[in-house]
Amino acid sequence: MTVPIFEVRDVTYSYREVTALDGLNLTIMPGQRIVLLGANGSGKSTLLSMLDGLCFPEKGSVAFQGEPLAEDRLIGEVEFAFRRRVALVFQNPDVQLFNPTVFDEVAFGPLQLHWPKEQVRLRVSEILEQMEIGNLKDRSPHHLSTGEKKRVALASVLILDPEVLLLDEPTAALDPKSESQMIDFLVSCSGGRKTVVTATHDLDLVEDVADYCHIFRRGRIVAAGTPTEILNDHALLLNTNLVHAHRHAHAPGELHSHPHRHGHRH
Repeated sequence: MTVPIFEVRDVTYSYREVTALDGLNLTIMPGQRIVLLGANGSGKSTLLSMLDGLCFPEKGSVAFQGEPLAEDRLIGEVEFAFRRRVALVFQNPDVQLFNPTVFDEVAFGPLQLHWPKEQVRLRVSEILEQMEIGNLKDRSPHHLSTGEKKRVALASVLILDPEVLLLDEPTAALDPKSESQMIDFLVSCSGGRKTVVTATHDLDLVEDVADYCHIFRRGRIVAAGTPTEILNDHALLLNTNLVHAHRHAHAPGELHSHPHRHGHRH
């Protein structure tokens, strides 16, 4: 029987007095493409941080491939191995970009793992071309556009070929061209081999990058299903603030409300 990549059981987590996750249960299997769909503040980003071992439950438990993902275990060689297998790309790429050039940024991980320098140079060149940012290799990451920064951040984790990709709002703040490029890459990168968990409130992204969706509201999963099932449930999308109902005048004196899908792009 296949062991889940992640198993989240009755997890509760709070920021001061604000509950971010409230008795959450979730199982993610190897090779799945999962979308965590919900409005801002619904708990999606907190769960991604927990799956990446950056924070830990106040109550409940998280397991990675059947082993507890706990603060007292995620040290030394155990943490080292985990970081190679699981990678998180933050919504704000500036959080994880800190090297003087794009080349240095992408080479940082392999150099920490003591790869041979020629192998590092070759692999960095390959991943930069794959992400269509080879022309940026000598530029400072902090002087790039948001879309370019996001691709650099993604390249910096993909170079280590992690088994699990955790993506927080990967298309947020992107122009249409950059968004299209990012979606194309996300569609191609899993190939049934990587487990990809994407947190978003962009409904236009769901059908392209997900096999299955979990809908978040106030730290709980309130619904789950295939992209088609979720996107066709207008009452659910309305109740979870993923669409808005607007009033329209169809004839003199007649007003009707209809739900409208929005990508909520910022």
